[in-house]
Amino acid sequence: MLKKFATLFLALGVIAMVMAGCGKSDDKAKDGSKAGDKAFVPKEIRIGFVPSQNAETLEAKAKPLADLLEKELDIPVKVTVTTDYNGVVEAMGSKQLELGFLPPTDYVLAHEKGYADVLLQALRNGVDPETGKATDELVDYYYSGVLVRNDSGINSIADLKGKKIGVQAPTSSAGYVWPAVEMKKEGVDIQKDMTPVQLQGHDKGVAGVMSKDIDAAAVFVDARNIVEKEYPTIYKDTKYLFLTEKIPNDTISVRPDMDQKWKDKIADAFVKIGEDEKGKEIIKAIYSHVGYKKSQDSNFDVVRDYTEKFKKIGQ
Repeated sequence: MLKKFATLFLALGVIAMVMAGCGKSDDKAKDGSKAGDKAFVPKEIRIGFVPSQNAETLEAKAKPLADLLEKELDIPVKVTVTTDYNGVVEAMGSKQLELGFLPPTDYVLAHEKGYADVLLQALRNGVDPETGKATDELVDYYYSGVLVRNDSGINSIADLKGKKIGVQAPTSSAGYVWPAVEMKKEGVDIQKDMTPVQLQGHDKGVAGVMSKDIDAAAVFVDARNIVEKEYPTIYKDTKYLFLTEKIPNDTISVRPDMDQKWKDKIADAFVKIGEDEKGKEIIKAIYSHVGYKKSQDSNFDVVRDYTEKFKKIGQ
């Protein structure tokens, strides 16, 4: 009898070990794939961009970056320009893009869907909001603000009620979310108390303020330098009604299922390009980036906080 029990316990032990092994095969790895799945090894890199300024010329500006990446990665690199960030996010989700230049809010949405992991954060020169001039400090954050004309009679957030404001897509951190949350704190609901006009490109917001087509514009600081040549007196004629809290800089996000060695290789290539003078000129022309640093998802918890607050606006 003891032998029979011993044999039974031994058999049950073997079954438990087998079942445990089966269970582990369904565990998800850090990259979102299941253990046992083969990590994606790219034969080409397709990158998604969305215009933040002058949509007509972005593809031409992005092509030199693709050429530099091809030299570093030794595989073809293609650029795709879409009309909005949702297009980039969905293309990454359907595995039509390997990389996407995503602002903070769009990255968070993509990550929640399991479509993207953050790879890098952009570095920019700090900006003096009074003069619009760049400082020597390299930072991984920026500010947004609401721009108005000095002769508009708008001198407080309360004065924005009943006015027409230029905004970007509802997922735009600088062009909608952050300014809307800040205004809500002061009792102005951008959706109920104002007339939002969606524009494509922060330069369009600044130009709209200067031409008086809109009363105000939610833009990154300092978007005025994009159109300074067209409007030489822009710094004298306009002001920021307020500045928001810090916003994490834009991301370069990657498909979660990509092989980790390739993620590292791509990240190193972007960092190297940002440290080269010629490369720095190219990335600065695209999104005002002057370099890149490796990033992590927790850097964007503040974005999740603002997104939740933004959801309550208009309710």
